[in-house]
Amino acid sequence: MPYVANARMYSVNPAAAAAWKELFGWLARESRVELRVIDHAFPLPLADLWSRDDLACAFMCGFPYALAARKPQPVAAPVPVGAPIAGRPVYATRLLVKADSRFCSLEDTFGGRLGYTVEDSHSGYNALRHHLLPYYRKRGERLYRESIGPMFTPRRVIDALLADDIDIGPLDSYALDLMLRHEPDLGQKIRAVATTDIAPIPLLVASADCPDEVVSPLQAALAKFADCSDTADLRDRLCLERFVPVEADDYSLTARWDDEARKAGYSQPG
Repeated sequence: MPYVANARMYSVNPAAAAAWKELFGWLARESRVELRVIDHAFPLPLADLWSRDDLACAFMCGFPYALAARKPQPVAAPVPVGAPIAGRPVYATRLLVKADSRFCSLEDTFGGRLGYTVEDSHSGYNALRHHLLPYYRKRGERLYRESIGPMFTPRRVIDALLADDIDIGPLDSYALDLMLRHEPDLGQKIRAVATTDIAPIPLLVASADCPDEVVSPLQAALAKFADCSDTADLRDRLCLERFVPVEADDYSLTARWDDEARKAGYSQPG
């Protein structure tokens, strides 16, 4: 039977989406697992993708993974070329403003309009809130006059910034790397005023009941990705160094950050 593959979380533009489809084609050939690439594009809920019984390889944010009562099976974690710690499957959130704005620091944006993606996103909500929590504690009040969201996707955060609908917004550092790789002009329109602490990057998962004869060949093939001559172009277009085994316990960090913010009465960033 065919199994489903999807890279919606990092299909940030048409060029990246095409490269992910090529990667899944390579993965199917290398692993001999029949993979059917589906789009599952916004506004379809990501939770519906992650709960599919036929899921074999799709990106899942570490925050909902940590909170899931019945976790999907980890397949592999990507290591971006631009990872905040070289060679590690980690990422951070860049807090972005328009390049021509008056803001020079994070504190300059306080009192303005903050965008966020969705409540079950680590990079676009949980990490953002964790970074703002010390400022909230110090001030004893909310930092922004408006928290605008959910915006759901990194692209919609960028669009809102460029349209002056928000003053500052969060972006997954790997998603931003992919955007800038294929849209170099974007780098002239935005800039980062802060970066959050690092966290384990979104992982590739399979359904909880996906058989081992599917998951194991996928893992073995992805372990070869960094060393195959025929994936060199894909590594360049996807800003990827390699895939590594998942350290599942690392993702509990995201749940701890959530718990800390809620105990401080700071449930929504802003």
